[in-house]
Amino acid sequence: MTTAVFRHIDVSAIPQGTKPWVKVDADATSFQLAEHKRSVHDLRGHETDFSTDLSGFAVYKEPSNEKLFTDEAAVRGAYYQEVQDLLKKRIPGIKKVVIFDHTIRRRTPDAARAPVQQVHVDQTPAAAEVRVRRHLPADEAEALLKGRFQIINVWRPIENPASDFPLAVVDWRSTQPSDFLPVDLLYPQRVDSTADNDDRGKEVRPDESKWYSTEGYEARGETISVAPNEAHKFYYQKDMTPDEVLLLKCYDSWGEGQPWGKKGIAVGTPHTAFVDPLTPKEAPWRQSIEVRCLVFYE
Repeated sequence: MTTAVFRHIDVSAIPQGTKPWVKVDADATSFQLAEHKRSVHDLRGHETDFSTDLSGFAVYKEPSNEKLFTDEAAVRGAYYQEVQDLLKKRIPGIKKVVIFDHTIRRRTPDAARAPVQQVHVDQTPAAAEVRVRRHLPADEAEALLKGRFQIINVWRPIENPASDFPLAVVDWRSTQPSDFLPVDLLYPQRVDSTADNDDRGKEVRPDESKWYSTEGYEARGETISVAPNEAHKFYYQKDMTPDEVLLLKCYDSWGEGQPWGKKGIAVGTPHTAFVDPLTPKEAPWRQSIEVRCLVFYE
């Protein structure tokens, strides 16, 4: 176990009548963040106590043939296939997986995407449905939306263990609906976005002097910021290796409280990068890949 400081949205500081925003390409928000110290429990040795259905996350040993993740074609080809296969292997009843996005984060000065230190969930229920309609033909989307669907983020360290800026998750069973606040997700505008709305492989490092400006950005999604709650139970896979994957559930149409929800089924997983005071100073900088998947069931 370790103890760390976590950054949460400060609900009291949001001006009345405004909707907060975050940026997809920078650790920047329109709202203040409040810091709270919490205990973080190590999942290692207790992996079987957690699942995407109950806690909203799961950890498995699933080595990949891909090691460096520097070849965009290899990521979208062979690695995407590995992700689809491991989801069907680890979660019963999956009939279809559609991968719609991936992000590679490297804590290096020239990286286009870096770890995010704010407790959040990647999609709101409304944004999840939009994703289905955006990435599937209209007739197929309508049919699939009548059944159970999820968004699952498959997270893996690259090259070295994720000791530096590891990923923490919050057990969904320790949350309350009032903890979750929808915020706009801002994307940088691209001149060719009308003809090509796929941002993969086109990321560029943002100008730090303009992090808190919305000029040149547009809302193209909705994410969830998570308010602090002393009941939250934080976990991490200490020194998680590239041979391990963490499945983060971002949304589940069968999640408790949803229109077709079932009691006890997790809706989504709050998560964040954090600074572990136990990490050695000489630990290599974190590198990771997250692959976001639409998952449909029989």
